[in-house]
Amino acid sequence: MKPNGAAIRAIREAKGHGLRDLERRTGLDRGYLSRLERGNRGASLSTLLLIARALDIDPIAITREDSHDRQRDRLADRR
Repeated sequence: MKPNGAAIRAIREAKGHGLRDLERRTGLDRGYLSRLERGNRGASLSTLLLIARALDIDPIAITREDSHDRQRDRLADRR
């Protein structure tokens, strides 16, 4: 599953958490979390649930495509 890494980073930062905090809260490697936020890694559903729980958010918030991605996909479909 491809999470919205930008959303994970934005929410994490808005809540005042660093990558080390999220690493500690989830037990996931900081390097892995960094690659996930940059969009270089996918994640299992259980990993996304773990991250959502650590950030105290609805998992949907980190699985949605951002509006830019949806707009790009719509334009591609028109071609």
